[in-house]
Amino acid sequence: MARDYDSQLLESVAVRRRRMRDALLFGAQRVRRTADERFGKVFAGIAIAAVLCAGCVGWSFLQATLAKQKAEQEKQRQQQEQLYNPSPAASPGGDGGDGGKQ
Repeated sequence: MARDYDSQLLESVAVRRRRMRDALLFGAQRVRRTADERFGKVFAGIAIAAVLCAGCVGWSFLQATLAKQKAEQEKQRQQQEQLYNPSPAASPGGDGGDGGKQ
């Protein structure tokens, strides 16, 4: 019987402490404020998810743009090499460069 009384006393003290803490943190409108806080947390979570999604889309766009620019630069470099360094098989006259005079 003493054990039941002790456990009831400890439980009632714990309940009283929880109620006092809730009253200190949330005031008289405890239930309403917890619902408002939940909505705030949900809104914050949605906002964070939206920012992360936008960041992923932006990063993907940036990577695609940089890859496209790199491919264009490589293509231009190859075209310039072909203009300034023609292959020997494409040179006219192929007779040693003396222009056909002997």
